[in-house]
Amino acid sequence: MPGNTTPGVDVRNSRWFIEFTSPHEAHMHAMERFLITSESKFQTMEIAQSYAFGKCLLLDGKMQSSERDEFIYHEGLVHPAMITHPEPKRVAIIGGGEGATLREVLKHRTVKEGVQIDIDEDVMKMSEKYLPEWNAGAFKDKRARCLTADGRKFLADAKKGTYDIIIVDITEPVEGGPSYLLFTREFYEIVSERLTPNGLVSIQSGTTACTDLAMHAMIMRTLKAVFPVVRSFSIEVASFDLPWGIAIGSKKLDPVKLSVGEVDKRIKKRGLGELGYYDGITHQGIFQVPKYLRNAYAKKGDVIEDNHPMFTAI
Repeated sequence: MPGNTTPGVDVRNSRWFIEFTSPHEAHMHAMERFLITSESKFQTMEIAQSYAFGKCLLLDGKMQSSERDEFIYHEGLVHPAMITHPEPKRVAIIGGGEGATLREVLKHRTVKEGVQIDIDEDVMKMSEKYLPEWNAGAFKDKRARCLTADGRKFLADAKKGTYDIIIVDITEPVEGGPSYLLFTREFYEIVSERLTPNGLVSIQSGTTACTDLAMHAMIMRTLKAVFPVVRSFSIEVASFDLPWGIAIGSKKLDPVKLSVGEVDKRIKKRGLGELGYYDGITHQGIFQVPKYLRNAYAKKGDVIEDNHPMFTAI
């Protein structure tokens, strides 16, 4: 029987981490060891060493990122939106406690300030200690500010038109969790007001699997209620075991209009170096959304509001 476990390692007696991807499905990861397990006032945090994906960050029983494929998620979340902007100088990250989103933001030479706002200080501290590869020195960059605060309140208190890019890198909306009010129309209205005229927002927007599209489609409808330009694409992150959606909202700039050559030109000019996932060809390809997603976006339905929030099924 074929498999892809570590050669010479019998994982049958390993500790298994089971992540439920729906009420009916789960993904099992064989773990070599758990480095930490801690409870903050917001969530359960685990950092583990897996056989297949190296070190992994787990929050409330959900895989957040892994050593071997986090670059796909973080490059996809950051660069399509930032490259679409001609000169992003000020960037706010809501969430992103492990520091990899900040790492990718600060690769852009144009950036003068990258502010990371995460509600859970424990995630930032433990990630800096146990996952140094994720931030790769970004926490100590002189352009970086890392704050422990409620991201929605932080943006609400900021001046209008402050940021060129806002990246929302948060956990799924679990009932009683810290993030469900960061998926609503009211929150996106705050985001829009805090963006400059050329501003864009990039959001992790749930799975794009054809069996479980409700959350992703509802996020897209909600963004379209606020932003004139809304685009989406899927990324394939093996440790998630599901295709995952990224949504971009824009006041006027359209990422689809950038050519392969223009994307590569901006990558070089900004000094991004050798990326593992993203380039001009990737940029053009990801926005060619498959038919089942286009059909889902075309259907009428509810938007997410503060008094009508959305929660994951598990």
